[in-house]
Amino acid sequence: MQLQFQFDSLADFFAMGNYGFYVWLSYGISFVAMGWLIWQSKREKKQIVAQVKKELAREAQAKK
Repeated sequence: MQLQFQFDSLADFFAMGNYGFYVWLSYGISFVAMGWLIWQSKREKKQIVAQVKKELAREAQAKK
């Protein structure tokens, strides 16, 4: 089994048949969007956990 490459050189690979700008731009936008979603989710989780802790503390204080 032998690998057969679709491009003659690394430069051809990055050029993607003169569509490289659009291909790599779409990859970049996708990675930025995924990174933003991960960051946003972690931030919201942190806020929700803090809010739940406040509510639990308030309930514990009210029971005393």
